[in-house]
Amino acid sequence: MKKIKVLSIFGTRPEAIKMCPLVKELDKHEEIENIVCVTGQHRQMLDQVLDIFQVIPDYDLKLMKDKQTLTTITTDVLISLEKLLPEIKPDLVLVHGDTTTSASAALASFYQQIPVGHVEAGLRTYDIYSPFPEEMNRKIISQITELFFAPTENNKKNLEKENIYKNIFVTGNTVIDAFQYTVKENYQFKNNVLKEIDFDNSRIVLMTAHRRENLGKPLENICKAVKRIVENNKDIQIVYPVHLNPAVRETVFEILGNEERIYLTDPIDVEDMHNVMSRSFLVMTDSGGLQEEGPHFGIPVVVLRTETERPEAVEAGTVQVAGVREEEIYTIVNRLLNDREAYQKMARAVNPYGDGHASERITEEIIKWSKIHV
Repeated sequence: MKKIKVLSIFGTRPEAIKMCPLVKELDKHEEIENIVCVTGQHRQMLDQVLDIFQVIPDYDLKLMKDKQTLTTITTDVLISLEKLLPEIKPDLVLVHGDTTTSASAALASFYQQIPVGHVEAGLRTYDIYSPFPEEMNRKIISQITELFFAPTENNKKNLEKENIYKNIFVTGNTVIDAFQYTVKENYQFKNNVLKEIDFDNSRIVLMTAHRRENLGKPLENICKAVKRIVENNKDIQIVYPVHLNPAVRETVFEILGNEERIYLTDPIDVEDMHNVMSRSFLVMTDSGGLQEEGPHFGIPVVVLRTETERPEAVEAGTVQVAGVREEEIYTIVNRLLNDREAYQKMARAVNPYGDGHASERITEEIIKWSKIHV
């Protein structure tokens, strides 16, 4: 039996978290030759995820360099894949989400006339500069894609608004699949800071904030709001893994560095992150992934941005957009901490991102498609 050759290309930690469950699922099927290529757009954080999922790449482009820019990442991926794709000759290239790796890999595949499958297709804010460059990356990938794996019906509708109707499959989000590999009942934290936190006798607020568009004044506002929240809620502890970007760390440590009950750590691996989240009371984030992950655990998520490309979570009631102004963030979070009814309304809302079987659905559709096209 002829096997379908599926090449998954990814390069950042968030992509790896969402692609590794799919890679593991593809591996289970004899009719698929499952090949993995990482670009190394992130390095250490990417490797941590690969280790946790026990995924060994077949190809590692090792592209990460000091002072890399969107331009250097794009050109390096294009040049590397121009040589590699003819060698591998895949029947289908899978890319994920909205990274520069994904957009560049999709474009490189197009240049070789290789069909592209887009995992997490159809997210939109309709503002090409927010998030930047992710929103434009999504739009570029959509113009190239052959198979669209949309997490939700809303994502499917976004594609249809752009006159894309063919080969759209609503699968759920593969990030929910990842929890079966990472979340454990008696989990022991690896991070030394996390080991010291009393999760049983205080309410933990997990926080991330690092997006480009929040650098400067917005991040200052976020940190000032957090400082007030902790001062006025004595049973709260904040866990904030701080991005390694110097522009992020300078602001965060200046405002929050000496505050009691605020734990600033270096970035933590996906196992620590998912297990902290599972034991948290509330999530505050400008990340996309945490908006999907928090609701799985029945935890309200406050979004530290002015918009979200995940409106289904807002509609479902699991997520509330707070913006980037100090007073609005403080008011919304303080209410959730002190108004039991408001908290429970969000905590009980149904997670719109699926049941943990997205990877199975994606694999099934790939096999169906291959019987006609390969």
